[in-house]
Parts: sequence; structure tokens; C-alpha cells
Amino acid sequence: MALEFWQKYGKTPFEAMLQALPKGYTNTFLSEHLEANENAVLEVEILNFRFANPARVLCYSPKFECELELVIFHPKPYHKNQFKPKTTLIVSGKLQKYGIAFSLVQPKVLKTINSIVLNFGTTASRERSFRDFGESVTLKPLKVFYPNVPPLILESLYRIYHPDFAYLKEFNVNGGYFGHYLEAIKFMEVYEYMRLLREKKRHFRAIKVLNGDIEEWIESLPFALTQGQRDAINAIRESLKSEIATRRVIVGDVGCGKTIVILASVLIAYPSKSVLMAPTSVLAKQLFDEAKKFLPKALKVGLLTQNSKVGNLQDCDFLIGTHALLYQDLSDRVLVMIDEQHRFGTAQRTALEKMFSVELHKAHILQFSATPIPRTQAMIESNFLDFSFIKDTPFKKDITTRIIHKSDFKDLLTHINAEIQKGNQIIIVYPLVEESETLNYTALKDGEEFWKKRFKAVYSTHGKDKNKENVLEEFREKGGILLTTTVIEVGISFSNLSTIVIVGAERLGLATLHQLRGRVSRNGLKGYCFLFTKQNSTQRLEKFAKTQNGFEIAQLDLEYRNSGDLLSGTNQSGKQFCWVDLSRDERIIKLAKEALVKML
Repeated sequence: MALEFWQKYGKTPFEAMLQALPKGYTNTFLSEHLEANENAVLEVEILNFRFANPARVLCYSPKFECELELVIFHPKPYHKNQFKPKTTLIVSGKLQKYGIAFSLVQPKVLKTINSIVLNFGTTASRERSFRDFGESVTLKPLKVFYPNVPPLILESLYRIYHPDFAYLKEFNVNGGYFGHYLEAIKFMEVYEYMRLLREKKRHFRAIKVLNGDIEEWIESLPFALTQGQRDAINAIRESLKSEIATRRVIVGDVGCGKTIVILASVLIAYPSKSVLMAPTSVLAKQLFDEAKKFLPKALKVGLLTQNSKVGNLQDCDFLIGTHALLYQDLSDRVLVMIDEQHRFGTAQRTALEKMFSVELHKAHILQFSATPIPRTQAMIESNFLDFSFIKDTPFKKDITTRIIHKSDFKDLLTHINAEIQKGNQIIIVYPLVEESETLNYTALKDGEEFWKKRFKAVYSTHGKDKNKENVLEEFREKGGILLTTTVIEVGISFSNLSTIVIVGAERLGLATLHQLRGRVSRNGLKGYCFLFTKQNSTQRLEKFAKTQNGFEIAQLDLEYRNSGDLLSGTNQSGKQFCWVDLSRDERIIKLAKEALVKML
């Protein structure tokens, strides 16, 4: 019976169990004593039925040799037939005591006794099917099917379908699943999720094995690579020389120097051709400039954005561009890279990857992200992708983060004046461009007049500004203050930027705040991040201000948001688990991961 159920509702027992977890239990064992405010199961003889609201049924308990009353609120006509005088019934309900008399409230008539009945809260036919499945769950086949799963998990699952009185009492006291039983459910949920991810991890032959020598180039760089950069490059080198097309994600903290890792990947592929897609024209141009600066002159670098084209696209060895790349014939590229991959929709990433396949052979895919992900999410996603993490930075970041309020504005102006006198630059991030009736913060357009009256070289741009690339370039060269929105969140580098002020900071996610803060102190310059808020106290911002570690912030961010659904591949936010909490269940996820590895 169990095998039939698994085939009907899931591929494995775990999958079937997730479909058929009891919502509650009914105890049908006859009570040994009468106790007020406790649930009771009694055999009673019906003496009299009085139909009213509430209806009252006088009955007699042979076991306890006493009369008691059944109280039915909002009775229906069928109750008259159900509680006919001179019939004997088994009823359950909550006992109440008035003086020396007992009454049973909202009694249920039981057809079976001396068992604990599983309730699934579904249709009658499905309820029967689920109960049959519950009866068929036994420990021996579970241990055979999952020899790698800890015994306590399997024993807890068994008890869920075969509860005893101790379990039932705890279930009722806790209002549902508790302790080891809840952990077992979480385990099976994340275990099945990771198993399905593994099934999605398809392997394709690579179009070409890539194994270019880069040691001489690394030695020629005017700086030493960090250990994190070296480890990532070595992992990429091992992946690219495989005959299996790689899908590797390189995740680094803000300012970790992933651009050099990108360029190293290009040289490992050389003389074969590479392509990189960036989310914005500004970032694409910045990467193009870095490539021209550090790559050997013999290697031809091209640029393609909506408004710019540099070099012969078909002839260049390394082509950098934005989504404009999706409309080109680039089928001769054997290495495809996506920078700031989370900024692209899944459809865009998939479209780019599909462009590079030749007779079931695929290009190598490298995705780069400067937005660290939580440990728990990485643990799960690694069943689908290969990961490299860069946790150190070429320059020690020295950023002071402060939460400020309206009363601190005078001191802020003094600080900005002092930094501009040193030749440093300032960015002020506004929450919106135009004034809003629902948001009690100054808008970018309203703030322009204030700053331009008091300071020179004030620039302003935002996401919908068609001229934003030129504004950012001009600001980089000769600007003092930049007024903007979160358009500058990712990737853009300003070497003289010392201060960022984030208006309405409590409105932004911690990952976004970390990215914005990462714009300062890019080259070891003393940095300042001011979080302006009108809230008197915000624990979330206080925790953020105390750490600069992006991976710790990513883990903290899980407490305030939900993660995306990796299996569907489309939702990049929203909750994918019913039971597992990624911010609190790292131990269970690790346990499930270890069990899954043993299975393979």
C-alpha cells in the first residue's frame, strides 16, 4: 500500500509524507476518569434530546454511573437522529463542570474506539487514502530506503504516523509539531528539495577544453592577488579544463577584486573567444577600461552597449556588453560570463546561455556576483551549481557606519565640507526621484536646490535619466557631490569616494545597504556611511552598522526577507519552504546535505 501511495503522491517516501502530514489527531480511547477542562471519550446512553440553541442532550454514563449533559451550539436537524433516546453512543468533547454536574461541549460521535485517529483536513476519500498511507509507514522500510538518514529522524517520522499518548499530549500543548518531530519534517523538506535540485543539474559536453597559461600574466600585474582571488582562479581553471561544461558562480564581497578573476578567466580561455554580459552600460564600460588596462595588448577587446560599439564584434577575443549582446550572433564563443548575475532576470540569463550550444555541446558558464549569499542558501544551491567564494579584499576597508537623524544634519554638513576640502567625493542616495504623498522623505528633485546652493560640482542622476552614463563619468572626473538613487548600487567604482549618505535607510534591504556602502573605501581610502532615518530606533540598522562582512550581513538579511525559489528558477524573492527557515535552520540543512552526499 505504501509503495502505491508513493507512486501516486511522490517519487520517494519523503515526498509522499510532505503531501500527507496529519493536521491533527483524535483520541478515541475511552477515558479512565472525568476531569474538567480536559477532552474526554465516553460511552453514553441517550435519555432525552431537547432541541434549542444550544441543544441539550441528557445522557447516562454506565462506566462512571452518573448523568451528564451534551451541549450542542447551533444544532442542525440531523442531530435529532444522531442523538435518539435509548441509543448508546461513543462521544468525545471537552468536559466542563458546573457544581457537581458535568457537561460535554460540542460532542462528536465516534465510529471507532481505542485508537488515535490521524486527521488530514481534506476530502473524505483523500482522508481515507492518507490514513491508509499513515498505517503503512513502518520503520523497517524507511531504514532500508534511507540508510544514510539519522535514525532519530526516521523514528520521529514514524511516530508522527503512529502517535502514542505522550506524543499526543505534547502535540496539543505545543499547538502542533514540536522538537524532534518538527526537525524531522524540516529535514525531509530540505532533503527532498536538494535532491530535486541535484536532478536538475544536467551535465553537457563542453564545446572546448580551455587550459590557457596565466602564470606569467599574474606575475606581471602591478599588485599581488589575494588568496581569495587565487583560490577562485584555480577553481575556475580546474572547471574550464574539464570536458564537461561548467556552471560556476563566483561570489565575492564588495570590493573583493572579482574583475581580475574575470580577466584571468578570459586568458585561461584564450586563444578561444569569451563574452561577458554586464547589467548596465556604466559597468560594461568600466570593465572594458579595466580589460584594456590589464590584459595583454595582443588580445582584442570589444564593447557593445545600447549606445556604444568599440571594435569588430566578430573579430575580438573578449567581448563585453549589456543585454544588447542577446541580439548578436556570438555562437563562436566558448566561455560565457555574466557579471552581477542577480541583476538579470532568469529569462535573460537563460537566453544568453542558450545562444552558446553546438550539437548538444555547451559553452562554459561563469556567473559573478558581488552580493554575498547566506551560508544556508549556498549549502542548498551547491546541489545545482558549483561555487567559489572570495571573502578577502585587496584593500582593508576602513568604513565608519553611523545611524543619523535630523538633529545630526549640521554635523553632517561639516563632515561633507571637510571631505570636499580634502578632494574626496560624496554620494547622497535618495529613496525616490519625485515627491510622494506616502513617503515622508525629501525627494531627489527637491534636494537638488539645497545642495547646489551650498556646494560646487554637484551632479544629479537616477535610473530613468537617459543621460546618467555621461553624468556618472563626468562626476568621476570632476564631481564633488552626486545626488542619485540606488542606480549606483552595484559595481560602479569611484576611487575618490569617501562618504555615502543613504536617506530613508530603513526602507532598503540589508544587501542593498551593503552594496551602497561598498561604493566607498574601494582603494583603502577612509570611508564613511551615514544611514539617515526618521525612525527613533531600528534594530536592523544597528546590527548592520556593526559589521562590514557581507556574508554575515547576507545571513542577517534572511531574518527580514524571504529567499527565492531555486527549483522554478523564476521567483527571485518569496518563500520556497513551508517548514524550513533559512535564517535559523542551518544545522538541519547541514544534516540533510550530509545525508544526501552519503546517498550518492
